Amino acid sequence: MELKLIREPNAAATPGKLYINGVVSCYTLEDIDRNLRKDMSLDEIRKIKQHSNTAIPTGTYTVVISYSNRFQRQLPILTGVPGFDGIRIHPGNTTADTEGCILLGDGRSGNTITNSRVAFDRVFKQLTEAAKKEKITIVIL
Repeated sequence: MELKLIREPNAAATPGKLYINGVVSCYTLEDIDRNLRKDMSLDEIRKIKQHSNTAIPTGTYTVVISYSNRFQRQLPILTGVPGFDGIRIHPGNTTADTEGCILLGDGRSGNTITNSRVAFDRVFKQLTEAAKKEKITIVIL
């Protein structure tokens, strides 16, 4: 399964759209895009990154379902994100809810997404089913 996140960054946040196998699934929200790329050195990333206030580097990552101690449940996690740990996909509405993670929602108004739990539950069901039979990747542009 291929996820594609197309970002529409602004000065305060990084809204976007999530596509699943080429079809728009929902809106996304991340912290500020600081133009990080997966192919940058770890030193370059660390110099630019602001802890809990930076969107992850653009690139392709593997997504797996694993238990989150913080959220006390199974959640998707992106693996191999340089300079970042514990990058999850989860519900939330504003950048105050993200700390570098990707939030999902069915509606968007400026830098706020709405109907986050509904969107997350729908996408999580798709990811859980896909994880049983295939590799899941996310391309972040």
